[in-house]
Amino acid sequence: MTSTQTTPLRYLKGHGTENDFVIVPDAENEIDLPPALVARLCDRRAGLGGDGVLHVVRSAAHPEARAMAGEAEWFMDYRNADGTVAEMCGNGVRVFARYLEHAGHVAAGEVAVATRGGVKHVHLDKDGSVTVSMGRAVLPEGSVTVTVDGRSWPARNVNMGNPHAVAFVEDLAHAGTLYDEPPYEPAAVYPDGVNIEFVADRGPRHVAMRVHERGAAETRSCGTGACAVAVATARRDGADPAETGAPVTYTVDVLGGTLVITEHPDGAIEMTGPAVIVAEGTLEPSWLAQG
Repeated sequence: MTSTQTTPLRYLKGHGTENDFVIVPDAENEIDLPPALVARLCDRRAGLGGDGVLHVVRSAAHPEARAMAGEAEWFMDYRNADGTVAEMCGNGVRVFARYLEHAGHVAAGEVAVATRGGVKHVHLDKDGSVTVSMGRAVLPEGSVTVTVDGRSWPARNVNMGNPHAVAFVEDLAHAGTLYDEPPYEPAAVYPDGVNIEFVADRGPRHVAMRVHERGAAETRSCGTGACAVAVATARRDGADPAETGAPVTYTVDVLGGTLVITEHPDGAIEMTGPAVIVAEGTLEPSWLAQG
């Protein structure tokens, strides 16, 4: 890889329900993105600002994605805002697919995207919405408790390719500021950290959520989190599609908009929501060298 500190860095900005990302096109995987640089890019005052970085690489050019190259040409090398690597980002994969269309790499319709959480199948609708096949949820056994400001709630452990703890609350304000990760126990359940969702009912098959994303604090939206919330809520409501034989759809309000999540009897989960490219430009070597 070449160093981003000696050459200009091309970037784009995009968001999905205001979960925003810095997009770094790098088809041949030639750009070095150390954690410190990712954190600087995502800094909202001294950098471009974002909840994470979408590093766009051809699957065949990345050692973690070569095995998926036959199924998906492009790999979403996703980084959290603090520079750590993540398995998957639901809003990110929608924005990633929108970028591929924007850049002329794909047309509207079906697109396969390789991620560390496996290959995700995306449908780019002509009306601007994007639907992602998110795979199936895994619900590990064992109880988890989340605590904020002296209040504690049981949380459902849901894995969507990345880990989630879903807690149902009467009021989303009970989640506190979410500047710091809420304490949870037992800590050993999540050795690599966890995304924590707080959920309140809004109506039949309709909930609202706030989320603390590991490596990014509170974000305006979390796609995998919305899927985890829908899965946990369906189990709470006695609407597990595997048991009822019928798909179930939940509307999930996030701070940045609305996502629609459908779980099918075979466990397959689909997420639909917007994805927008808002800007593109170039970062000069002088800024990059400051790090």
